Amino acid sequence: MSTEAQSSQPWGLGRISAYLERLGPTWLAGAIAAGPATMVSLLVAGASFGYALLWVVVLSAVLGTVGQYLAMRLGLLTEDGIVAVVEEHLGSFWAWVLVVDVVLAAGLAQLVIMKTLADVSATIVGSAGLGIAALADPRLWGVTWAIVLALGLAGGGYRLAEVGAKVLVSLVVLAFVASAFVVPIDPAAAATGLTPELPAGVDSALVAAGVLGGAVHITLLTMQSYTMRARGWTERDRDIATFDVVSSMLVAFGIFSLAVFLVAASVLPEAGVDPATIDEIQAAQALGPIAGEYATWLFLLGLWGAAVSTLGGNTIVPPYLLADKLGWEQSVEDSRYRAALVAVALASAAGAFLEGAFFQLLVLVLAFGLVGTPFALAIILYLLNDPDVVGETNSHLENLGGLALFAITAVLASEFVLGELETVTEPLSAFVVAFAAAMVLAIVGLAATYVRDRLRARSSG
Repeated sequence: MSTEAQSSQPWGLGRISAYLERLGPTWLAGAIAAGPATMVSLLVAGASFGYALLWVVVLSAVLGTVGQYLAMRLGLLTEDGIVAVVEEHLGSFWAWVLVVDVVLAAGLAQLVIMKTLADVSATIVGSAGLGIAALADPRLWGVTWAIVLALGLAGGGYRLAEVGAKVLVSLVVLAFVASAFVVPIDPAAAATGLTPELPAGVDSALVAAGVLGGAVHITLLTMQSYTMRARGWTERDRDIATFDVVSSMLVAFGIFSLAVFLVAASVLPEAGVDPATIDEIQAAQALGPIAGEYATWLFLLGLWGAAVSTLGGNTIVPPYLLADKLGWEQSVEDSRYRAALVAVALASAAGAFLEGAFFQLLVLVLAFGLVGTPFALAIILYLLNDPDVVGETNSHLENLGGLALFAITAVLASEFVLGELETVTEPLSAFVVAFAAAMVLAIVGLAATYVRDRLRARSSG
């Protein structure tokens, strides 16, 4: 059935069925959003503050939907990748700023996700009691998975691993959803968590930024235009694209987030889990009510699967944007793109050598990504309000939603950065603060450019 015929067909089972058959681009983003970092951030939030951050969880699904909708509009209206659009209409400098922003956020995520995969692989093998000490070394697994990733992505053979991994993730998500109907969730206590405030306690801003960063992340926003183009969607596909965004981010991702958070907030504090030292074994207790003695294995396998599938999707982000900027073919048929893909995959092995617990690092990496997100949002809003870029600029309602999204992400990112200022003498904190300062300067510069261009347009008109 043609796109036009589907759009004119009245709503009913037939049209919904046709839509379901064509879903894809934002579901890919939703699958990445529901990765190990988001799952861990939700678990840490529930274990640390009970229901107090429920408002952030709800906002993450709503704002994630708004962000993907705006990115979707840009992809449909320009029918090109976001970097190429920025290059054409704003210039090479701003295109490079966007590429560097994404590469830093995705690069840090790559290292921490690899650490997660390596640590969980070692834990699973160690728990299996094979008696081979070397196989319980996360560093060995990090190097092994980096090679598998490089060979698989460069040769097109990583897809099978991703499919199997997503099956495991789906089982864990279903387990959390089922647990939400079993555990004793306190509705009155949960309702108090809808009040927008950061609870007292160490790193509440970090955890809140991590939860929101899972849904509103710069990599999700920038890759949307490319997935739209790969599907061949244009402005004529607005209805299916909107349905794709709402069904994946607001409904599916929202259910996932609420289920994980509510189960964690109900079970983990009662189990006496210490938020400061929570690890994968302790977090697995959240699935105890539904999985019993198999909770640890189910959770470990799900976390492993989430890391495998997310790692594959995250690896292609830096090479994809770099290829768009430099005019390469975004395919392994182009040796330059393939070399960049292999380089990112192999470099991720360094993640297995990082110090610290991956649970805390996963939350940090989402919070860091959130720091770079306001600039990407500013770019998207700029382009969607420029009639030279899009044939149909944003409506007042779409701009209101975009500005609300920008303001909330900026505020939570600022709270996180202010917390890092207290330990700015440490290298990681200093890097976060420097990155935030650079992003603020970039946003101010972009705003000045927008005002200048509007004034010129008025004077020439």
